[in-house]
Amino acid sequence: MDVLWGRGVGDGAGGLTVREVLDALASRDLAYTTVMTVLDRLAGKGMVVRERDGQAWRYQPAAPREAYIAQLMLEALDLAQPGEAGDAAGAGGDRSAEARDRGAALVHFARSVSGDEAALLREALEEQARHPRSEQ
Repeated sequence: MDVLWGRGVGDGAGGLTVREVLDALASRDLAYTTVMTVLDRLAGKGMVVRERDGQAWRYQPAAPREAYIAQLMLEALDLAQPGEAGDAAGAGGDRSAEARDRGAALVHFARSVSGDEAALLREALEEQARHPRSEQ
């Protein structure tokens, strides 16, 4: 993914072929078929998009790195909500305890970031307050 993200998302260049990704990873001892398999699996999971270019496929990220990392962070927060995974809390357990766990995780995260990162978070939260996203 680093190689593809280095190329950019939707930059008009049309992505990279398996050979181009393999060449970018020349310092690692990888087989062409290994890179091809990984890219095909990433395409199957929706992490990359591909389009035909003659007999080859060109791959590019489906989303920017920042969007992917944000999704990972949201998934990690969801771990603080065990009821979502179908355990006892999901069958009528204490939802307020789950909210506290998620809130505690957010507070712990906020306390662990640098001053510059806190300023970025503050700006993002102020923007969120001005333009709230629709509830899903």
